[in-house]
Amino acid sequence: MPVPGERVREHLFSGMKFGLPELAGSVGDFGTILPLILAVSLAAGLNIGYIFLFFGLWFIITGFLYKLPIPIEPMKVIAVIALAENLNAGQIAAAGLILGILFLALGSRRWLDLLEKWIPTSVIRGIQLGLVLLLLRTTGTFFLEDPIVFVGALGFMVAAWLIARFFRLPDLSAILLVILAFGFGIVLHGIPPFTLLPFPSLVIPSLADLPGAAADLVVPQALLTITNAILATSLLTRDLFSRDVPPAHLSRTIGLMNLTSVPFGGFPMCHGAGGLAGQYRFGARTGGANVYAGCIFLILAFLFASPSILSLVSGGFFGAMLVFVALELGRHSVKTDSLLVTAIIGFLSLLTSMTLAFGVGMVLAYGIPWIRKRRKKET
Repeated sequence: MPVPGERVREHLFSGMKFGLPELAGSVGDFGTILPLILAVSLAAGLNIGYIFLFFGLWFIITGFLYKLPIPIEPMKVIAVIALAENLNAGQIAAAGLILGILFLALGSRRWLDLLEKWIPTSVIRGIQLGLVLLLLRTTGTFFLEDPIVFVGALGFMVAAWLIARFFRLPDLSAILLVILAFGFGIVLHGIPPFTLLPFPSLVIPSLADLPGAAADLVVPQALLTITNAILATSLLTRDLFSRDVPPAHLSRTIGLMNLTSVPFGGFPMCHGAGGLAGQYRFGARTGGANVYAGCIFLILAFLFASPSILSLVSGGFFGAMLVFVALELGRHSVKTDSLLVTAIIGFLSLLTSMTLAFGVGMVLAYGIPWIRKRRKKET
């Protein structure tokens, strides 16, 4: 009969794998995460070491909690607006704390179950398609930054994928590309200096930070988080793993990770369907991939708490990875009950905003069937 410690260990590691495919999949979302958190840390004066630290901790916690490669991502709306409008650390912290409270509350009741029934699948798939188009637009930016590296990296990944398919080997293209990217950076710029993580300092927003954060950051980010980070991620886990991860569970982890991380210098975090698609695309099948990703972030946090570590890598490498992430997510975004609604939401997300696209999509998703029903009655 196993002793209590052995039972805990067996339960903790049950369903977890730690082979090469999990390691390869662990970096499948790095092309999205790294450029965003580096740019925001520089623009808003945030300590990159503590952003790395909390990403690492929550990747590991989430891996053991869900036993699936549920990703941890920066909240994209906050990141993009912070870059565009030069927001300070207090405003970002205010938004993260408000969203942490909101999603912890939503996950504590049946609100998300009701939202899942109320928001049609075509709308959720439309948000996924919008994210695909935004990722491809970001890929274009990386291409313009360094077209030669982008084309070379893309060719390398295609070749690695074809070799893996032909010889029935694990697809290690993502992890090999990351190694190659840092290797080229070290050859060109030298080994970055070791920078130890400094002592933490509390990031407490002022009352003046709250109104602007609530209006400009919280509302659009909450809509994107509910649809993409929670409902779309829950839906994609069923598509990929035939496993049900309830939206309320995802909401609670989003709430907890922000309430425990943001006050100590972490950046607002969430889950994401794009990240899940990316990790799956490169081999992740269990929470072991999250543990690997978390360990990588912890190493960066404790030994390279300086933006110089990421300045080694050309944007062309990140862009090549994003192409494959977008293709994997796009493959699932077309599994919709209304291609028209999904397509309109996707293109509106690209051309305007996800908030507007969501509103228009809800009107169309309910309005089109109502109009068709009325016409049938009239005829």
